[in-house]
Amino acid sequence: METIASFNTKTTFELLPNLDCGACGYKSCTDFANALDKAETELKKCIHVKQTVSNIGNKNCLSCMGSEHLGEKLEWKDSLKREFDFILDVVEGEPGPKETILPYNPTLVKELGVKKGDVMIGRPMGMSCGCPVTHCGVVSDVDARNGVIHWNVTGPLRPRSEGFIDIGYYVSQAYEGIIKESKEEIKLGRRYWFLPRRCMLQWRHSGLVNAVTKLRDGSYKVRIEGLYIG
Repeated sequence: METIASFNTKTTFELLPNLDCGACGYKSCTDFANALDKAETELKKCIHVKQTVSNIGNKNCLSCMGSEHLGEKLEWKDSLKREFDFILDVVEGEPGPKETILPYNPTLVKELGVKKGDVMIGRPMGMSCGCPVTHCGVVSDVDARNGVIHWNVTGPLRPRSEGFIDIGYYVSQAYEGIIKESKEEIKLGRRYWFLPRRCMLQWRHSGLVNAVTKLRDGSYKVRIEGLYIG
């Protein structure tokens, strides 16, 4: 059985995506790292690890590789070998990607009393995204009049431990984030293929950049609407 018992827990954990998705059968990446060190499981059970060579120390993770030249490392292709134009990173200081959503039944926002700070789950369905993965996150703002919710998408660990509001199916209206590296020049009003850095499937998304601010370090803060996966 392939293990990394020779690594300490911190080093082992650094090989993992820190998504706490549970696909490996463990509650968190920390628990999975501990099990790897104890030779209780195999690294290949993490679906986010890219098996590059037989030497375990040289294996890397699509979700947690260093930000420097990540696009080039991935050859500007997602996990299904489809090309994309830039990587959308999380805004510094926020717990996860910022997403604006509209529930299929907007009246649930009032009925469930959704408010800032609530832990919530739901699944983007239909033309907007059609993502097969249930999203989990923390509400950052609510427009109860229009039934619109703004939240930061995180892993499922917090909902598992604290409970959650289930908003059901929703339409993903927008993403906001930082572009630190791109293959193409970023222009307002143009549609791009992009890879959300923390996407659990590492699939490319498409969207229209309808707000862009160039920051002092040369990166861009953007808002992307008209989303779909493809």
